[in-house]
Amino acid sequence: MHQFMNIGFDNMVSVERIVAIVSPESAPVRRLVQEAKDAGRVVDVTHGRKTRAVVFTDSQYILLSAIQPETLTGRLETE
Repeated sequence: MHQFMNIGFDNMVSVERIVAIVSPESAPVRRLVQEAKDAGRVVDVTHGRKTRAVVFTDSQYILLSAIQPETLTGRLETE
């Protein structure tokens, strides 16, 4: 059975697909996000709010969330 984690605003991601949850502050992460945007592989679920976490998946998609990485990690550990 698939387990899903809420990444904000009732948007879910499959726990099995998550590779990493990181902060968007560093230059390498911003560069990876920009490259993925150019390739059409970014899903922005911030609803216009500031991006606080970047979720990398095993399918090369990147999810942008308005929830802190620590909060998402806590949700992941309780799933």
